[in-house]
Amino acid sequence: MVSLKTYTIIYVALFISATVQVAVEMMGLLSTMYWIAFWTIMILSLLKAILVAGWFQHLRYEPPSLSYLILIGLGAALALTLAASYSIQ
Repeated sequence: MVSLKTYTIIYVALFISATVQVAVEMMGLLSTMYWIAFWTIMILSLLKAILVAGWFQHLRYEPPSLSYLILIGLGAALALTLAASYSIQ
């Protein structure tokens, strides 16, 4: 079982990363330094997804096979999204 202190630290990390993402958008960095802002937002989103899936959905304590199954599903969803984006013209 994860302690309240761990949950609080994760909550604060999620709050700070969400605040940074909003600040990047509000400062207009997406119009001036697009790729830096884009990758900043993408990396922070990945960090938040890992924290939420790992601790709040308790995947950190599950067998690795379940995590691999989820990664296969994620890979399939990304592949279908990529294929769909190329089919739109």
